[in-house]
Amino acid sequence: MTILVIAEHDNKVLAPATLNTVAAAAKIGGDIHVLVAGQGAGAVAEAAAKVAGVSKVLLADNAAYAHQLPENVAPLVAELGAGYSHILAAATSNGKNILPRVAAQLDVDQISEIISVESADTFKRPIYAGNAIATVQSTAAVKVITVRATGFDPVAAEGGSAAVEAVSAAHDAGISSFVGEELAKSDRPELTAAKIVVSGGRGMQNGDNFKHLYALADKLGAAVGASRAAVDAGFVPNDMQVGQTGKIVAPQLYIAVGISGAIQHLAGMKDSKVIVAINKDEEAPIFQVADYGLVADLFEAVPELEKLV
Repeated sequence: MTILVIAEHDNKVLAPATLNTVAAAAKIGGDIHVLVAGQGAGAVAEAAAKVAGVSKVLLADNAAYAHQLPENVAPLVAELGAGYSHILAAATSNGKNILPRVAAQLDVDQISEIISVESADTFKRPIYAGNAIATVQSTAAVKVITVRATGFDPVAAEGGSAAVEAVSAAHDAGISSFVGEELAKSDRPELTAAKIVVSGGRGMQNGDNFKHLYALADKLGAAVGASRAAVDAGFVPNDMQVGQTGKIVAPQLYIAVGISGAIQHLAGMKDSKVIVAINKDEEAPIFQVADYGLVADLFEAVPELEKLV
């Protein structure tokens, strides 16, 4: 078996989620090839070649892939992937945008957001917002799979010595174009990669009160997240949302402040190693998954906690 992993990157740096995806590929077994599609992405290909367990890196360097538009990347992946037993990508916005198109072009089913590899054709994935785990077996000739990064420990970024091979294929569908992007800038860690996450919910009452969480996060070196209720209320931007329709996180420590614990939110953070909940409602569902719970007014507890850090 030979497995093709689609690299997650920004044309400069290989994203950590790729290391988790390679870990999933390693559990399937077989040779692992990594596809880097972009423009001026040579540094990414070199980084991918050093990843432990990777035997070959395919570099498709072309203007058509500069912004990784799925309309252009999917035909490339489908063309190359037809010769592989498995095609894997991280279950990020990019991966979830590209792989369904690849599956359609290869006329196979897709297995989404696997959290465990049982065998080369059998995988586990969460359903019903994570309240049940489905075991799925596929008989497809090419298995197209997205990987939930929190389900696999990343492989080492160093230690490999794979060869880098250029891919000349260029697919420009001509039906979409890159217009622009607005990137949120922060001195805090990126939410999905942070070891500590402090999140606020509807109990924060308004956006200004998130300053308490920012102060605590800065002392802890943590990222700041939010529940869907807080985002929908306009307290914070939606790129901070943790949950089934937001970002999936699994930090070493997750501090939930003023979050009731709706299923939608729990689906995005219940794999955290240690969960701490602060809520004045002792019946809040968040306490059912928390390792440590504090029934208190967050506006008193958080400032006190910050003083102790």
